[in-house]
This record gives sequence, C-alpha cells and structure tokens, in this order.
Amino acid sequence: MKNVNNSKLKIIPLGGLEQIGMNITAFEFEESIIVVDCGLSFPEDDMLGIDLVIPDVTYLKDNISKVKGFVITHGHEDHIGALPYVLKEVNVPIYATKLTMGIIENKLKEHNLMRGTKRKVIKHGQSINLGCFRIEFIKTNHSIADAAALAIYSPAGIVVHTGDFKVDYTPVFGDAIDLQRLGEIGKKGVLAVMCDSTNAERKGFTMSEKTVGITFDNIFAEHKNTRIIIATFASNVDRVQQIINSAYKYGRKVVVEGRSMVSIISIAAELGYLNIPDKTLIDIEQLKNYPDEQTVIITTGSQGESMAALSRMASSIHKKVTIKPGDTIIFSSNPIPGNEKAVSKVINELIAKGADVIFQDTHVSGHACQEEIKLIYSLLKPKYAIPVHGEFRHLKAQANLVTELGIPKENIFLMRSGDVLELNNDGAGITDRVQTGAILVDGLGVGDVGNIVLRDRQRLAEDGILIVVLTLEKYGNQVLAGPDIVSRGFVYVRESEDLMDEARAIISDALEECMEKNITDWGKIKNIMKDSLSDFLWKRTKRNPMILPIIMEV
Repeated sequence: MKNVNNSKLKIIPLGGLEQIGMNITAFEFEESIIVVDCGLSFPEDDMLGIDLVIPDVTYLKDNISKVKGFVITHGHEDHIGALPYVLKEVNVPIYATKLTMGIIENKLKEHNLMRGTKRKVIKHGQSINLGCFRIEFIKTNHSIADAAALAIYSPAGIVVHTGDFKVDYTPVFGDAIDLQRLGEIGKKGVLAVMCDSTNAERKGFTMSEKTVGITFDNIFAEHKNTRIIIATFASNVDRVQQIINSAYKYGRKVVVEGRSMVSIISIAAELGYLNIPDKTLIDIEQLKNYPDEQTVIITTGSQGESMAALSRMASSIHKKVTIKPGDTIIFSSNPIPGNEKAVSKVINELIAKGADVIFQDTHVSGHACQEEIKLIYSLLKPKYAIPVHGEFRHLKAQANLVTELGIPKENIFLMRSGDVLELNNDGAGITDRVQTGAILVDGLGVGDVGNIVLRDRQRLAEDGILIVVLTLEKYGNQVLAGPDIVSRGFVYVRESEDLMDEARAIISDALEECMEKNITDWGKIKNIMKDSLSDFLWKRTKRNPMILPIIMEV
C-alpha cells in the first residue's frame, strides 16, 4: 500500500524507554495520532516524598486535534497508571480488553472521571479504526490476564507492538498466545516490530504459569499443620487462582488482604476471570474462627513495600494478622530491580519471628526470554526492529538477538524517549526530538514539585535548616530584637549552646557592618547574613544547612 505522496509513519515514545515503567508511545500518520498505553513509574530514591511519576504529554496536548484515542495492551500500572492524570489534559476515548477496562474503570471512579471518558471494550481478534489507522488486538499471555499485542495497520505499513508478553502454551485461564495470527500477519509483510525486552538477557523459554501451581500444590501437601501466607502481585489473577485451587483441594479457607489485592480480585471475579468455589473466601475478621492449618492468607507486599500488608505483618503493626512461629510464608514473585534490599529486610524480619520463608520456584516471569523473542521475530519477519520496554541493557540485548536472526544493524533502532522515528518501506531514521520528561505527583499536586523543590528537600534531609529571626525599626534601621536562631535537623541545640552563641555573634557583626555601610535593602542584608553564617558553620561543622533569614519591621 504505497501512499501517493509517500508519507512516513512517525513512532514517538513519550516514555518507557531506558526504564521499566511509564510506557506511552504515540503513532502519527499525517492527521492521525493514536497512543499505545499510558503508564506511570514509581519514584527513584532521590525523589523525596514523591508518590508516583507520570509522563509529560505536552506533545499530545499541542496536537490534540489529531489524537484519536488511547489503545491499551494490558492492565499493569506501568501501562495504565497515568490515565487518570493524562485524561484531564488529553480527553480521548480508551480502547482495551475486558479485564484491562475493568481495572481502568476502577481508577476512573476514584478520580470521578467515569462520566467524562469514552470507553470501548475490544475482544481479541477484533479491529478498530481510528483516523487512518486500523488496530487489531491479538491474544498474548502475560502475568495479568487479557493482555494483547497490537497490529497497527497504517498507510506506510504494518507495525506490531507485542505489549508485555510471554509464550505460554498452557495458561491457567483462557487461550494460549495466538501464534497463528502472528504468522498470518508476518505473511502480509511487517514494516516494524516493537517487542518486549524485559527478559532479553535471559536464555531459553519462560516457564508456564502452570508450573507454579504444581509447586504450590507440593508446598500445601508438605505444610499441612501450619498457616500459609502467600505474597504476590495483586494483578496476577492466574497466580491467585492457583492458590485458591490448592487451598480448596486441601480444605483451607482463603483470606485476601491488601487494598490493591482486594480491589483487583473483586473486579476479576465479577468479570469471570477468577473461579472461586463457594465458601472458600472468608473475611479477615473470621480468621479467628478457624484453626491456623485451615487458613491461607493471600497478601500484597511481595516487593517489600513499607506500607503493604506483608511488611506491616513483619514489623508487627498489622491490625489483624500477627506472625507466629511456624507460619509458612511464600514469596511468589521476584524482587523488581532496586527492591532487593527492601525484600531482604522483610524476609529477615519474618524469619526472626520464627516463620518459615519459601521463595524458590514459587514464581515465573510474565516476560518472554530469548527463545520466545526469536519465535515472535521469526513469525513476523519485520523489516525494522525497535526493542521496547526495558532499561538500555535489555534493549541492547534484544538488538544483539535480532542481528543473529539476520536483521541488518542499520534496521535496528535503539530509541530514547522523545525520539521521533520516521519510517516507511523506502527507509527509516530518527529525524527529530519532542518534549518528554517526568511529571512528579505528590499527594494532590501534579507537577508542582520540580527540581528546585527536590533539591531543597535533599538539602533539608542532608543538613537541616537554620532560621534567623530579627526585628528592625521601620525607618531608623535599628535592630530592636534578635537575632534569634531556630535550628531543625542541624544540631541538637541544647548540647551546642556555644556554637549557637557564636553564630548569633557572627550575625550581629554582619548586621553592624550593614548599618555602618548604610545598606537598607533587605535582600542585600539577608544575603550578607546568609553568606557570613554559612561560611562560619562550614568551617566549624563541615555542614551546609539551609539558612532562612526572616526580617520583621516595627
């Protein structure tokens, strides 16, 4: 399908490259833009007090007349989490499969956005037309049910976006990935593939989710006389299903604990993705009516998050559950890179309380390893490869794999967020950059905490603050009261009276100097005070607190 004027398709990742999280990509052809996914990421350690991070969608706002809709691959936070924030600025319809939409709608309810947002549930195998694009949803497997790959048909050619996927021939719920359809699309000729790179460094195949069910069954058989507590990702509905199956088989009641866990399980059960035998689920209040060996608790907190249910149990601040010696606790997840320390801390706390902690073979990844990635490329035979979803090392690992399959190096694009890749059958290249970045969300404030505020928080956290207060006479510039020094997080004042007295003297000297030189500009006076105090404190303590002079006039 050649265009008369030979236009090119633009692919613009607005987030999600060089990191795991905040996935959002715009596809633009002439007057149409579609957006695939709209995720958030969690704050880095240096983002003090930040709750979550969302992508900068300035490019979409500037081109709002072209934007036709959000097309969502699956219901994980790093693919849907920013929707409630972004929809307030880019209000276009959302297209997603049934479970994904159920989870999105739950978010929209929290933000009072249900009435103002158009939504359409799409089945696997269905297509939608948006502007000059046609998008086909293709069944894939992942660690959350109802994941889809997208075949994006544009006038410049077909692009296949795999979403997050693995190849599972024996999934717990629903069908295996639709390899047949991918093969058929490959026969039509695929312009480019954007493929999940998360596990591109790992050889072989990702194990089937069913293997975890077998491990659970064995653990349940071996631990008939203890209570079992299992921590896993709330969104992994198939994992929860397998735990419920084992619990039912061994005559145990199941308690679900943790806010996100309760909410996703109720959505999944309501939509028919979970099959829970009657009278298996009990409320946490009813735990005390059953002996330990007849209960299972499924909980959040497998990543060591300090506020999640398992961490609260480990540090004895959970209101309803107390860890006892002999409890069997299963971590059914791998630590996400960066969370290893937190997970290890929780495991140590649990073992110290006498619990038995198990984390071997109780988890499989939701992402494709090398052999599955090769399989997808072999079925689709694309002209161009664009590795996505991963840190730079993961993207590079996929690029290396793809060269082995015979795609020439110059046809593989390791993009950065904000790059504009233009492509058609005649050629491809990165031609431009657009504005992208991270918008920080702190409480109800979106984007009002920027670099300067973070830098201040960092300084306050590292060296504390000193506030210098004094009162000046309105016209005579005479010091009437002060200077007084208030210190927070700098030194313990009662034990450092000498230092504080000296500091006061330094300020008084600085003020006298100002009076002698007839300096009346308050800004100048404040700066002189700040500089002299800061020099003195650095010499005496090698610390650099934030200094706030406050001048009042009478």
